[in-house]
Amino acid sequence: MSTNTSFLKELGIEGTNSGAYNGRWLVCGGAALESTNPATGEVIARVTQASAKEYEACVAAAHEAFLRWRLVPAPKRGDIVRRMGEAIRAKKDPLGRLISLEMGKILQEGWGEVQEAIDMAEFAVGQSRMLYGLSMHSERPGHSMREQWHPLGVVGVITAFNFPMAVWAWNSMLALICGDACVWKPSAHVPLCAIALTNVVRPVLEAEGFGALASLAIGSIEHTATPLLDDARVPLVSFTGSSAVGRSVASRVAGRFGRTILELGGNNALVVMDDADLDLALPAIVFGAVGTAGQRCTTTRRVLVHEKVADEVERRLLKAYSGVRIGDPIEPSTLCGPLITRAAVDAMQKALADARAAGGTVLCGGEVLQLPGRLAGGNFVRPAIVRAENHWPVVQHETFAPILYLIRVRDLEHAIELQNAVPQGLSSALFTLNVRSAERFLSAAGSDCGIANVNIGTSGAEIGGAFGGEKETGGGREAGSDAWKAYMRRQTNTVNYSNALPLAQGIVFG
Repeated sequence: MSTNTSFLKELGIEGTNSGAYNGRWLVCGGAALESTNPATGEVIARVTQASAKEYEACVAAAHEAFLRWRLVPAPKRGDIVRRMGEAIRAKKDPLGRLISLEMGKILQEGWGEVQEAIDMAEFAVGQSRMLYGLSMHSERPGHSMREQWHPLGVVGVITAFNFPMAVWAWNSMLALICGDACVWKPSAHVPLCAIALTNVVRPVLEAEGFGALASLAIGSIEHTATPLLDDARVPLVSFTGSSAVGRSVASRVAGRFGRTILELGGNNALVVMDDADLDLALPAIVFGAVGTAGQRCTTTRRVLVHEKVADEVERRLLKAYSGVRIGDPIEPSTLCGPLITRAAVDAMQKALADARAAGGTVLCGGEVLQLPGRLAGGNFVRPAIVRAENHWPVVQHETFAPILYLIRVRDLEHAIELQNAVPQGLSSALFTLNVRSAERFLSAAGSDCGIANVNIGTSGAEIGGAFGGEKETGGGREAGSDAWKAYMRRQTNTVNYSNALPLAQGIVFG
């Protein structure tokens, strides 16, 4: 085990931990799960996973809590969420360190992710007083019409390994102020992050008699994920993961007339025009491509660079990549940590082989690294830059690793065409000093992504805007703007305060 793990005790992490919480930690009957440090290969701790019995106990408790919680006034719900955010803030340092230890993000990104959870709590507090409906004019005399929003029920939250705390917060903070309960099924790669965050927020909820609102079920697909998709007590499932799995999730939940929020694959392009400020563009590319070792859904995977500046951009990128320090993510000087598993390392090697076979040139990186000392068992790779063509199958596919494809374009129209010519539609960016180019990129005929930026990169969205994408990214939206509406049900009310009963559309009956 790493020598720098004293913070685990502060977060309630022990040698062996329960994988199910429904207002209290349950004795689980599932198989043991080992949490492994991807930087060393060492076991951090173990989790006893939930069986079907514990899953049932979690959903039943969450549903019972929802029936009471929906009657609590929304501003009061917001005040409790505020206290949850304060509890997270008080543990920001150890929570961030745990993300680095278990997931492999560099420490700055670990702290940043915890800050994102805090920000979501603060956003939700304000939103708790703004669950606005509408007042509408009736066509019938003596009638009034309005639209209001009501709590939906239990929300199933299935999260991926790469944001082991923030995505839960995106969903749960809004769900809670909307009057819902949550059942969280986290990735099996990062169970300790879920246990620790639950330990931090549960005292706030337990003090109000609502601990089950933040239920947690860590378990196998058979015992937790599949039942969650099929459970009629769970009207909404938020799923973060691959497009392939998301397609199955969507069809399965829709089969029982449930709702989904899907945050799936990205294949994000950053366009560099010939009038771009390269001093801005280069850091954005490097962070977007190398940050989280290329394991963000918003990672920059393609650079569509104008042919007039392509050589200069390539030269600068190679210089920048030569200075990227790879190593222990908890060390402050590290810029690129490990991939999550050895399978992820193998997937990167296959993608590079496919790119070479298609005619690509690997300009730098791609090597599997064996670092010295206790890092020798880590999943380290050197970030790669590849000259490529947009239509190649390997470029069309999202590889969750630090591979950056450089693709030359003739002009803005050519760049927009290639930007949109992939199955995914999450994040996009344009670097230009031309206002006409910027507005063209953001127009209805420009980028087809859910996120389109100008003079900032594809990665690092703020929580104030709705987060999500189009096409095979799934169409879901989380976090800011009016994303709260996904966690509620809409109701239209018409009140007749007259002494007559006129029918709509002027119909006369009888």
